[in-house]
Amino acid sequence: MRTTAAAVAIGVGATAAVVVAALVQAAGNDPIGAGTAALSLSVPAPYKSLIENAGHTCSDISPNLLAALLKQESDFTPDRTSPVGAQGIAQFMPSTWETEGIDGNGDGKRNVWDPQDAIPSAARYLCTMAKDVKDVPGDRQSNMLAAYNAGSARVLKFGGVPPIEETQDYVREIKALAAQPSPGGKATTTEQAATVVNVAQEMIGTPYSWGGGSASGPTTGTCCSPNGSSGASVAGFDCSGLTLYAYARVGIALPRTAAEQYAVSEPVKPESAMPGDLVFYGSSAPSLHHVGIYVGGGWSIDAPRPGQQVRFDRVDAMGAPFAFARPISRHSKEA
Repeated sequence: MRTTAAAVAIGVGATAAVVVAALVQAAGNDPIGAGTAALSLSVPAPYKSLIENAGHTCSDISPNLLAALLKQESDFTPDRTSPVGAQGIAQFMPSTWETEGIDGNGDGKRNVWDPQDAIPSAARYLCTMAKDVKDVPGDRQSNMLAAYNAGSARVLKFGGVPPIEETQDYVREIKALAAQPSPGGKATTTEQAATVVNVAQEMIGTPYSWGGGSASGPTTGTCCSPNGSSGASVAGFDCSGLTLYAYARVGIALPRTAAEQYAVSEPVKPESAMPGDLVFYGSSAPSLHHVGIYVGGGWSIDAPRPGQQVRFDRVDAMGAPFAFARPISRHSKEA
């Protein structure tokens, strides 16, 4: 994938600078990273939890991507054998299964016909392919899928998806399946996430203003914060005003407060958080008091507190995060 926001120089104190890799992977309209936080594909009930768990094996895949691959490979049919001898729900060739199959359910056997073994094996094999072709130019996700289908040697040989019609169709169809929106709304795309990070970065140095910020940019705020600070004479952003503004630039309307923004976002596991996701602080969903925009490498952009300016912060600068979450367009959920 192309790296849209490759790195950001962050001033730490008066003299030091830390370069943080803000790896916003711009891949057209694919959901940020490898996919959305929740499955949007229709998956047979016996395999749903298997796919959701295995879909977090590494950061290059997601439950939705894994489900799309299994749909394409076998239509979720565990006893399928292809004309060339590929076996099971994930269509492993016997020689590949010998080296890559794992005992996913811990019963002491590695059974290609058992989805409890084959599904986590497929996830691990995808991650292995991603590592094999990580230095190949072009779209990282496409190269990984092409390697699963045609072998990493061909992807390395051709410097990307090989000129094999079957493989090109395979990659195209899986990515289209994985990009299907959930019934409640559309996940933030990587292109949107890149814009969110870049827009927020442009506001570095803008003053903090309690109640300040709108979809149009910095505004004067209101009175008063819990410690009595007024934003009425300061044009700038408070924490949720900044996130509201950045997401408005990509057509996603967030509500005003951190707690309300969390309620219209899909939580993601910390290890699966991607640049552009929101990071929330507080003791419970209704009492969230701070929000920032994750940029990768353990850093975020936020409007921290009265008297400060929009800046880069370590994600633990405001205490341990309550949650990471990904805004969903036209979608809400219970907090």
